[in-house]
Amino acid sequence: MVRGAGRGGRGIPGRGGMGRPPFSRPRVLMLRPPFDLILAEPAFPRCKPAPDDAALTQALLKRHAELCPTPTEQSAVLSIVTKLQTVLDNLVVAPGDFAACQLEEVRQVGSYKKGTMMAGKNVADIVVIMKTLPTKEAVEGLSNKVNEELNKLMRAEGLGNVSSTCHERGFTVTAATAAVRVLVTTLHQNLRKLEPEVHLDYKVISSHLAAIRHSRWFEENAHHSSIKVLIRLLRDMCARHSGLEPLTPWMIDLLAHHCIMNNPARQALPINVAFRRSLSLLAGGLFLPGCAGLPDPCEAAHSRAHTALDLAAQDHAAATAQTLLRVVARGGHRYVLGLQAFEGGKDISTEITVWDGVVVSPLAPAYHDSPEPMDTEDKDDDGIQDGVAA
Repeated sequence: MVRGAGRGGRGIPGRGGMGRPPFSRPRVLMLRPPFDLILAEPAFPRCKPAPDDAALTQALLKRHAELCPTPTEQSAVLSIVTKLQTVLDNLVVAPGDFAACQLEEVRQVGSYKKGTMMAGKNVADIVVIMKTLPTKEAVEGLSNKVNEELNKLMRAEGLGNVSSTCHERGFTVTAATAAVRVLVTTLHQNLRKLEPEVHLDYKVISSHLAAIRHSRWFEENAHHSSIKVLIRLLRDMCARHSGLEPLTPWMIDLLAHHCIMNNPARQALPINVAFRRSLSLLAGGLFLPGCAGLPDPCEAAHSRAHTALDLAAQDHAAATAQTLLRVVARGGHRYVLGLQAFEGGKDISTEITVWDGVVVSPLAPAYHDSPEPMDTEDKDDDGIQDGVAA
């Protein structure tokens, strides 16, 4: 047998050999991480000692102390959460004559569970997993039952009454000084059976299941105290600057964990270094299209946390971080952290400011939501296209 016969010889077009058309490889999107000086430090050794950053460290710790809830706030939340958990656990084990729905499991989630609760926000979150489908009537029935049983416990201890209000995610139990959001979801195999007109929204229910995965991951991987400190500082900063406001709590959790723990030494970085690093990564495009971003450890492979943001929000977050980073570089960290208000009530992330003779001006948006381009390829009835006879 001649070599090459039956494999596309030299003269058989389309079957290999010299007559084979050029092979077109599919284009692969290469996601690239932003430049990170912490990870690149071995390639860029310091020529002189690091500058003294004690002022920033003290400012960060002072602001964190202001953001931590007081012991009174913590005890108020703990009291209502403990009682509500008891009522829900009893409905799981021994529902009795309660037939509005069947409960599978009750899990604490959110900032209270993670230990990152903010001062003045005495709200905890609990996810209730139903065995049955989460109809709106079932949620209302569960709310009424919980309200009834919880008020019995409150009266037995001589405390005030609580109230329960239903909403699209479940219901909220409100006491005098604290509240608990009860987020309703169902078993994973029930998701395919949901009907929009009858049950709670599919995306809402899926997000409650994701909240359980987030809390479990956080408990296993982000228990270091420095991570919780940075989370509080970042959440406060995002709440005060509109450009960073779209960042979700889960994105902030992943960013804080990355900035504290992801380094060549695999040791927790100082809080001042991690804070500068978080701003540098956001300013360098960590949450921009085409960037590797931060992988979501609780979702499928290759999932990125920042893809939940639209393009305008990604652009605005990067531009705001760049402005704040320049302010911090000029010694304006107290204004970025909210320890001191800028003169005239200016928003340093959206207005032009001057720092020791250096003008810091916010960047213009790079992304513009332009309308769809007009179609100029249409032909009229006479076969004329773009003014040229066909």
